[in-house]
Amino acid sequence: MLKLADGIDALNRTVAHVLRWFALAMVLIQFSIVISRYVFGFNSIWMQESVLYLHATLFMLAAGYTLLVDKHVRVDIFYAKAPPARRRQIDIAGHLFLLLPSMAALAWWSWPSVRNSWKILEGPISVGGIEAVFLLKSLIPLFCLLVALQSLAILLRLFAGKDAA
Repeated sequence: MLKLADGIDALNRTVAHVLRWFALAMVLIQFSIVISRYVFGFNSIWMQESVLYLHATLFMLAAGYTLLVDKHVRVDIFYAKAPPARRRQIDIAGHLFLLLPSMAALAWWSWPSVRNSWKILEGPISVGGIEAVFLLKSLIPLFCLLVALQSLAILLRLFAGKDAA
């Protein structure tokens, strides 16, 4: 079971290593947009939307990695001062009763929109934009999958008596 958890960790690490380049691409494209607009008087909806697509992809698909490295937002009312055994109980309950059900609900409720978007190959958000809204919407179930898989990996370690990650 720990090998499965290690494999899930490796998947989210690989996704994060690829996505880190998206941040650089966003900065370079945004810089190009500013230069082209204010120096050359040229504006491109496609370039502006590409920043949006990169931003959405970066944040949606890196969420599993954020969970892996324990850098997600946590409300530390009870957790911060709790002993390790209590923290383990809080983590298990949080994953089983909050995180996994919310990922399942989000995937379930978003799926019709994603499916319909793929059926019609939904076009650009704005005229002259990227003709791939269906790909943007596909980030939602991928987000759910990567976060749920990472939650499973953490649970496997918690049940095995190991620290998460």
